[in-house]
Amino acid sequence: MTAIGGFFWAVACFLLVIGPLIFIHELGHYFVGRWFGVKADAFSIGFGRELVGWTDKRGTRWKVAALPLGGYVKFAGDMGPASEPTAEWLSLPAAERARTFQAKPVWQRFLIVFAGPAVNFLFAFGVIAAILIAYGEPMTPPVIAGVQPRSAAAQAGLLPGDRIVRMDGTAIRRFEDIAFFTQLHPGATVPIALIRHDRPITISATIRAIAETDRFGNTTRIGQLGIAQTGGTMQRVPLLEVPHRAASLVAQSVGNTITAISQIIDGTRSARELSGPVGVARVAGQQATLGWFAIILLMAGISINLGFINLLPIPMLDGGHLLFYLVEAARRRPVEAQVQEWAFRSGLALLFGLMLFVTFNDLGSVGLWQRLAGLAG
Repeated sequence: MTAIGGFFWAVACFLLVIGPLIFIHELGHYFVGRWFGVKADAFSIGFGRELVGWTDKRGTRWKVAALPLGGYVKFAGDMGPASEPTAEWLSLPAAERARTFQAKPVWQRFLIVFAGPAVNFLFAFGVIAAILIAYGEPMTPPVIAGVQPRSAAAQAGLLPGDRIVRMDGTAIRRFEDIAFFTQLHPGATVPIALIRHDRPITISATIRAIAETDRFGNTTRIGQLGIAQTGGTMQRVPLLEVPHRAASLVAQSVGNTITAISQIIDGTRSARELSGPVGVARVAGQQATLGWFAIILLMAGISINLGFINLLPIPMLDGGHLLFYLVEAARRRPVEAQVQEWAFRSGLALLFGLMLFVTFNDLGSVGLWQRLAGLAG
């Protein structure tokens, strides 16, 4: 595939992955808003100039816009970031004003905004639950079958036959849990609780940091302990246990994201690992070559991250609105419009700066800066 063909392939796969996730996110807002009797003026996938659209019998304008990096539902009465009532809103007839977003009590506005991220988590939960029902889950006993010489495990004194039960306080129920934890903590020194000859002991191990390159040439810094597993199988999950297991895996994914962010903040992980739309497009294009199952798994993972990111208490994100609603509920009056306006401007500047940073990272990961340096040389 040529470079131009690869570019268009990545863009198409990006839209295939992101478009439905944005759509269901906004549908969450839309349907809960309708449930509470709020009229939606517009439902947009993307920002900027409208490419195609139509107006339904309820007066909602459904449209697809030119910049597909997000979306929004514009409810009647929601005039700006601070949702401050205007003279035009105050002059509306009482019946029409009652159908606006601003007229609803704070708990309803909270649920309308919260519904977007919630639907993203529900989508991932549904995908994982379906996989557990159809295929089961890998279940390898957390028992060490072998230890690589001169590895982190060998230096720590781990032995074949040891059953690992906890790593740095995290419960281990299968060998796959060891792999997830280890890969996420390169260079960390952690206590490992295990059972050896029916006796519980605790060993401290420093997880080795290595650079792993996948089949597409992407290099990632991960942790490696240097232990081998016993033979494992796919184990069916009882139907009644599926909701709990699916919810646990969603929560585990959120926990991994929180861990990675905290590592970036404390400097144990490079901020260069942050990725944005360009990186997502590249990964989407790569995963699409592996088939529909890989794309579905990628969508589930991105949906979890989309829900999590939108819940961060940053103005301009859903979490920023939710924070103001919580403050409003506690104070029994809204936060002053000027305070909200400045907060949302600051949030917009922060998000714009972050977008530039992750785009810079993504372009570096595809080798753009190296090529430009070569041309300049």
